[in-house]
Amino acid sequence: MFGDEDDASGSQVPDRLRARWEELLDATGVGTRSLVAGVAVVGLVLGALWWLTRQSPPPVEATLPLVQATAPDTTTTTAGPVVVHVAGAVVAPGVHQLPPGSRVIDAVEASGGLTPDADAGAVNLAAEVVDGSQVYVPRIGEVPPPPPPGPDGSSVEAGPVDLNAADATLLETLPGIGPATAAAIIDHRERHGPFATVDGLLAVRGIGEAKLAALRDLVRV
Repeated sequence: MFGDEDDASGSQVPDRLRARWEELLDATGVGTRSLVAGVAVVGLVLGALWWLTRQSPPPVEATLPLVQATAPDTTTTTAGPVVVHVAGAVVAPGVHQLPPGSRVIDAVEASGGLTPDADAGAVNLAAEVVDGSQVYVPRIGEVPPPPPPGPDGSSVEAGPVDLNAADATLLETLPGIGPATAAAIIDHRERHGPFATVDGLLAVRGIGEAKLAALRDLVRV
């Protein structure tokens, strides 16, 4: 008996809810289909917003301005020829034009080579030729004259200076050698005989290790 009453009251609840739902729709003037469609649209909008907000931000590189790289300038300036005056014990003394980077041996060959009486050891044939300079090749037993001034007014030495033959004027063309030191070299040479080695300069007053190191490649015995 009570079961039948419960079934009847239970079936009336959905009917009452449905009736109430329809009254609300009638009151607002919105149909059931329209309401369902609106809910679907709102769901799509919310879903799109959620999708956009969950995307990762763009990498930092994408926000940096684009800078166009330019290749470095590799243009080099080609050096011009060098002009040198070759004199002394050569076949054809004179002024010669040589390619840049030429050596004294190239200047000598441009002058026809050495004469039989040339003192080849008195000239540094491997030295690089300086534009506007003079290369003088002395004869055997000859004391080379002082080198003429270079283009900038400085002295240009064509080869090593012979410590046992050079006079004071020639010695003074060497770096760090003034009149007093040149006189001391000559005095030592006259008192003790010719220098046997370049290191013998250490026995000369006014010449130490530092000055000897600066002279080592510029003098010979």
